[in-house]
Amino acid sequence: MDIKAKIDEVVNKVKSDAGFADKFKSEPIKAVEEVIGVDLPDDVVNNVVEGVKAKVNVGGIADKIGGLFGKK
Repeated sequence: MDIKAKIDEVVNKVKSDAGFADKFKSEPIKAVEEVIGVDLPDDVVNNVVEGVKAKVNVGGIADKIGGLFGKK
């Protein structure tokens, strides 16, 4: 299984579906397993969850930094 591809798949779903984004915030493991469609070992799911959080937060941090310089 290509973990990076699964992370990207979940990131896209988080960014495009507000309901799923809320589910990811409240129950990230269940949300990831829903997208992947397979029950994975906890350590694998946790890696995917952390990867998604990192990618989703990168955009948020970039927006905040841009705001410091008057850009949005």
